Amino acid sequence: MDLAMAQRPLAESWRLIDSWLAKHVPSEFALLNPPAPPEEIEGAERVLGVRLPGDLVESLLCHNGMSTWTTVFPEQSPLPVSGIVDQWRTCMEVAADNDGLTVRPWDDEPWWHPLWIPWAGSAGGSLQVIDLRAGPGEGRLGWAGHGGGGDFTESWPDLASLLHAVAHALHEGGGVGGLHPYLTSRGELWWDEPGSAELNGQPVTPAPLGVD
Repeated sequence: MDLAMAQRPLAESWRLIDSWLAKHVPSEFALLNPPAPPEEIEGAERVLGVRLPGDLVESLLCHNGMSTWTTVFPEQSPLPVSGIVDQWRTCMEVAADNDGLTVRPWDDEPWWHPLWIPWAGSAGGSLQVIDLRAGPGEGRLGWAGHGGGGDFTESWPDLASLLHAVAHALHEGGGVGGLHPYLTSRGELWWDEPGSAELNGQPVTPAPLGVD
C-alpha cells in the first residue's frame, strides 16, 4: 500500500481519528478503551514469548482496543491486550490439533504461525495479524484464522501505515484499501466502495471531512 504522502507518527494518527469520531460518531468513540497499562502489555509479551512490535505497543498505549466489535475501521476492529492473548492462544491450540502450523501444498502460508500477533478481528471471525517473522515482510499486516492459509497479499507494511491511512481518509478524503468512509442512517461509521448509497436498504452518506 503506497499512500504517496509523508506518514505521520502513529499517536498523531490516533489523535486525528479520535477527534473525528468524537465530533461525528460520539457513540462509537465511546467504545474505544482507555490506554492499556504497561504491565498488562508486559504480561502479554511473557505469554506470547516475544516483544510486541513497537507500533502495536504505541497503539495500545493510545487505546487498549475496543470494548466491542465496531466498524470504526474499514475491515477490522482492534483487540484489547486480553483479546490479543486469548486469540493467539486459541489459534495456537487449534493449529496444534489440526496440523495448522504446516504449510499445505496448495497454500503459500500455514493456517497459523507462532510469530503472528493478532491485533484486530473481522466481522467474519478472521484475524488481522502482524507478522513478526524475520525478513523483508517483518511487521506487515495480513489475515489469518480463516479456512485456508494466512493471506498477506496487498498487505499494509505495518500498523502505523494503516492508522495513517484511516486518519487521512477521515480528515482529507480518499479510501483505505479501496473502502471509503460513510455515515449510516443511524449515525454510525461505515466503510464501503466508492459511490455506495445504501446499506441493508438504508441510505448511507459520504462521511464529512475533518472536524471544522
